[in-house]
Amino acid sequence: MKLFPTGHATRPQWRMAAALVLAQLRAQMSLPEYASAPTLGLLYITDHYASEAQALFDYLSSELPEVTDWSGTVGVGVSASNAEYFDEPALSVMLLDVPADQYRVFSGVAPLPRNPASGFEAYTALVHADGHTAELAELLDEMAARTATGYLFGGLSASRSNNVQFAVGGDGNMAGQGGASGVFDGGLSGVAFGAGVALVSRVTQGCQPVGVQHTITAAHENVVLQLDGEPALDVLLGTLEVSLDGGDPQPALRKVRATLAGLVNAGEQPQGQRRTGHFGTDTRVRHIVGLDATRRGVALADHVEPGMHLTFCQRNVAAARADLMRICAEIREELSPEELETAPLVSSDAQGGQQAAAPGASAAGALPQTGRRICGAIYVSCSGRGGPHFGGPSAELQIVRHALGDVPLVGFFAGGEIAHHHLYGYTGVLTVFVAA
Repeated sequence: MKLFPTGHATRPQWRMAAALVLAQLRAQMSLPEYASAPTLGLLYITDHYASEAQALFDYLSSELPEVTDWSGTVGVGVSASNAEYFDEPALSVMLLDVPADQYRVFSGVAPLPRNPASGFEAYTALVHADGHTAELAELLDEMAARTATGYLFGGLSASRSNNVQFAVGGDGNMAGQGGASGVFDGGLSGVAFGAGVALVSRVTQGCQPVGVQHTITAAHENVVLQLDGEPALDVLLGTLEVSLDGGDPQPALRKVRATLAGLVNAGEQPQGQRRTGHFGTDTRVRHIVGLDATRRGVALADHVEPGMHLTFCQRNVAAARADLMRICAEIREELSPEELETAPLVSSDAQGGQQAAAPGASAAGALPQTGRRICGAIYVSCSGRGGPHFGGPSAELQIVRHALGDVPLVGFFAGGEIAHHHLYGYTGVLTVFVAA
């Protein structure tokens, strides 16, 4: 694989932005180190363009007829190498130099096959999803089961208008595609990749524990009633060192609103937290959505069960920056020759992160510099992390570029992040494609 051409731009009118993107793509496709005839495109737009998504997509696909397969979605922001466009009209495009027999675009009208009898076996999958989809967690589990590694990466559409997704395969000739326009609303879509596509993926957390780890000992639906046998609300207030008693509960409530809950499934041993003071990728951060004064419970934005582990936490800029630099360093280490020669198909990092790599992947075909060894990258970050959270405009993407080099990158700011078969919050999912 050669370097993946990319283009990104912001303009009030989508057609002007798209023309700038096309110029960037065509200029790169004429360079020898970049792919000259890629067939798979990723398109991410901000919600400023969502109402005109069909016209924008039709324009790009007509101007790039050689790109027969597309996937993508909308976010409140989009990202590119060293830049993010947050809450402004923009789009970001990457054309992937992946063999046609090593990927399949899927959507609601053309789902991913359940078995390899179709001639294609999925190893990993990039997934875009609508957060309003019913039983989304179950659908992600089912999608993961359709891949050989069980590893998904991607995120939820984020829009203040239409939650559009882009998905078209084989220039409209893929079985099931029919006359579909390629622009969808709702459900799941994305791209499944075969064993011949080598990639490495990591999850970075953006919150830091503010108390010890507890075990949920009583719960009802989404309400935690007891932690370690004690009323959950009392444990929360004690952790924050606040009280709701007295004349003015507002200071205490402000502290509660700034607090979240990190959950780990029952039976799973939490990783990373005790050693580093940071969450591992087994922890899913959820909002506290209410307090139950009658039952002394704490309501979360997720279903909870006895036996789960819970740790109260808060967003932390320093922790988020440090953890993002950590996963970038791990990816660079993973791409060193001695690591690539023995890289298994799927393994866990020291913090419980997941990687996926094609069987037999080695450094033999890797290019000498870091920027050349990585052909392209996809970064899906939480909409709550972008902008000033990292200290300034594009600061989050600058960290990635500083660590990995000037690699082609595309991505979006999501309403939730997908990694393995879990749905996360306040995280970033960085996936790099490696020259085989």
